[in-house]
Amino acid sequence: MTDKFLETFDLTVGYRGRPLIKDINISVSLGEIVTMIGPNGAGKSTILKSITKHLQTISGDVKVADASLSEITYKKLAQSLSVVLTEKIKGELLTCYDVVSTGRYPYTNALGILSEEDKKIVSSSMQKANVSDLADRDYSAISDGQRQRVLLARAICQEPQIIVLDEPTSFLDIKHKLELLNILHNMAKKDNIAVIMSLHEIDLAQKISDKVICVKGEHIGNYGTPKEIFKEKIINKLYGIKDGSYNIAFGSVELPRPKGRAKVFVIAGNGTGIPIYRELTKEGIPFSTGILEENDVDYYVAKNLAEEVFSIPAFTDASDDFYRKAAAEMSRCERIIDGGVIVKPRNQYIQKLRDIAENMR
Repeated sequence: MTDKFLETFDLTVGYRGRPLIKDINISVSLGEIVTMIGPNGAGKSTILKSITKHLQTISGDVKVADASLSEITYKKLAQSLSVVLTEKIKGELLTCYDVVSTGRYPYTNALGILSEEDKKIVSSSMQKANVSDLADRDYSAISDGQRQRVLLARAICQEPQIIVLDEPTSFLDIKHKLELLNILHNMAKKDNIAVIMSLHEIDLAQKISDKVICVKGEHIGNYGTPKEIFKEKIINKLYGIKDGSYNIAFGSVELPRPKGRAKVFVIAGNGTGIPIYRELTKEGIPFSTGILEENDVDYYVAKNLAEEVFSIPAFTDASDDFYRKAAAEMSRCERIIDGGVIVKPRNQYIQKLRDIAENMR
């Protein structure tokens, strides 16, 4: 038996027999977190629903624990795979405890009566999802974010070997997004559960995933580790980013670079320039900046936002000709902003630039 708990083989998915995405070949191992990213409507949900038998596959095969999906009964599948989808379930007259307890139904008899052991698992699952305080609350009366966590508790309650989640961080605030992802991380790494999900927040996907799947068009695009996937060119192409840019160093997007020749020169370094760059960009003011070593955090933002960046390789100094070019740019700009970077023996070039700026007054 392979360590790949879920695999797809030339899988084609879609609706009413009409293919949407073809030739999908992915795998998820126990203890691994695999995340799908891509624009809205690309087909992430369609893939997830197809591998969980919520949608009929068009061609190809899905194997769960070496068994073909078509040969697995729904009850048997529910004992190894749990699902958290974006569709809202009807919970009239049900408490949150009642909703979570439905996760035990694959293990109960035809009457669905919970044993004492089942009840312990329900309580434990609610505790893991941090929703114990909601146990007696009316499920239909709680917030969307609370419902998301209750549904996660229900999925945990199934004691799955793999959990499939469609946009699980939707409706959650920052605190609860991090809380939920921490729960999933612990499930994968401590409990050896496989996790496959879709996320809109690519910065979170970059941080939590072992593998990332790019979904766009008729075929899966890039598929690999976060290091392989989260590159400016790949993300810009995946989302069709034209008005702005993806910042690889911070896993975030930046506003479009202001157009026109620089009106401001920013002396910066060691992170002092980033808030200035973003404020100038927000105001639509083109700027130049320097002197930045190419391993400086300011450099990674400046190269996306500045009209011109005066940069040097890490651990080097600038030539006299370089200083003359920087001085010419500063003298041409209407204003000079000093970000206040502290000068140390290693970045004396900043002091030289300040001296040049001082002599221009």
